[in-house]
Amino acid sequence: MALPAAFFALFFAYPVVAITLRGLHDGGRWQFARAAEVLTDPAVLQVLRFTLWQAAASTALTLVVALPGAYVFARFDFPGKQVLRAVVTVPFVLPTVVVGSAFLALAGRGGTLDQLWGVRLDTGVWAILLAHVFFNYAVVVRTVGGLWAQLDPRQEEAARVLGATRFGAWRRVTLPALTPAVAAAALMVFLFTFTSFGVIQVLGGPRYATLEVEIYRQTAALLDLPAAAVLTLLQFAAVAALLAVHAWTVRRRESALALVDARHTARRPRGTGQWALLWSHLVLVAVLLVAPLVVLALRSLRTSDGYGFAFYRALTEHGSDSTFLVAPVEAIGNSLAYAAVATGVALVVGGLAAAALTRSAGRLVRGFDALLMLPLGTSAVTVGFGFLIALDEPPLDLRASWIIVPLAQALVGVPFVVRTLLPVLRAVDVRLREAAAVLGASPWRAWREVDLPLVRRALLVAAGFAFAVSLGEFGATVFIARGDNPTLPVAVARFLGRAGELSYGQAMAMSTVLMVLCAATLLALERVRTSDDRSGEF
Repeated sequence: MALPAAFFALFFAYPVVAITLRGLHDGGRWQFARAAEVLTDPAVLQVLRFTLWQAAASTALTLVVALPGAYVFARFDFPGKQVLRAVVTVPFVLPTVVVGSAFLALAGRGGTLDQLWGVRLDTGVWAILLAHVFFNYAVVVRTVGGLWAQLDPRQEEAARVLGATRFGAWRRVTLPALTPAVAAAALMVFLFTFTSFGVIQVLGGPRYATLEVEIYRQTAALLDLPAAAVLTLLQFAAVAALLAVHAWTVRRRESALALVDARHTARRPRGTGQWALLWSHLVLVAVLLVAPLVVLALRSLRTSDGYGFAFYRALTEHGSDSTFLVAPVEAIGNSLAYAAVATGVALVVGGLAAAALTRSAGRLVRGFDALLMLPLGTSAVTVGFGFLIALDEPPLDLRASWIIVPLAQALVGVPFVVRTLLPVLRAVDVRLREAAAVLGASPWRAWREVDLPLVRRALLVAAGFAFAVSLGEFGATVFIARGDNPTLPVAVARFLGRAGELSYGQAMAMSTVLMVLCAATLLALERVRTSDDRSGEF
């Protein structure tokens, strides 16, 4: 546990504490009066109200849309299910700035809906809510559907034999079993939307701002560090409370149920009602999840002279008026290299953390488990700016070093590695390790001969998730990526910040490249997974 704890202390806690103290402790005095001013500012209270409201609305809407999908994936067996499972997960690993771009191309000014029917959603809050559903749909489907697939359907059938109606049997047997998973998924969706940044930046405009966007504005635009520090602490407290509740629901889900092999619970749809449910779900996925991605790709090809690859060719050019110090296409290589290094770091840190959590118990270990999840909810803007403030002196002067970007990206990859490996490691029979030790194997050889063959597949899945989320990391990278080494999400955001058809087309082209890379990674993951895979979800 020592290495993961040291990693988080040095590259997460230290930068966050440093930037917070820089804001609250100025000129040798604590700025508590300034903190009170910020917390009672009507504009800040309005931001807090909107943050809570849009997170609650996005969570409710996501559950309404995604829970039928969880049932379809859990109980139905149909051709192309594995590919569809990868497709619906693509939005989750896309950078939020790309998600915003996709909805801008579909429902924004001059978008497809605007041109066809004069419909624009970017003038209100609906574009934000739908983008959040698009982004978080997979969280509910994988978290709830994964458990639903392992519930024994014979328990519900037994209730019906005893006289219960179909709905009554589902309400009394299945719903109580699913409730912890639904609560855990809802909390994760609330957490991701509560800290939303890229989607709000692209679709929110000046009228809508979350706490994360306000932290960015106070930090980067107004240079008001005390206000940013107060807002960071406020968001941190909210996230810590959410994660504590989430950890409680996860423990209930892990300990209270007797599960069966998911291979024996799914079957072909039977009857008109089940086929109608399956097809209606497929249409919903096509309209809500696939259409924005298709429109995004088409907009990357459409110029004023017709369809072509002009915007992609422009990515290879570097003029004197360019947004970057290098040709934009170099962002692709940078992102792949950074994500590869970040994945390696996340696997080492997350793997050791998962192993420690498997072999230890108690409140301290549960607290460490919750600590590992904090980077998912902490302001990425704070982490990125904290890197610049805290890691600026020898022997840790990393401001000009390329490694600073992978280190920041690894922070969001570690939670996915831990959550993926933990169920597999806990399923390994400890008697196998003990037998290897009795036969004279060293701890290293026992791990290599016993644990590694059993967790190899989960390691590949964890590496894939860490690679995908590292590719899409934006909030921290936008602060620390140098102008001569931009990443794909940073390039997209900078192109969107410039006026003109060429910049917008290049943003769409960059977003499409990033979308293809993420989709390829997820399809590879689905090929690695098997139907009896016990790898964890989100």
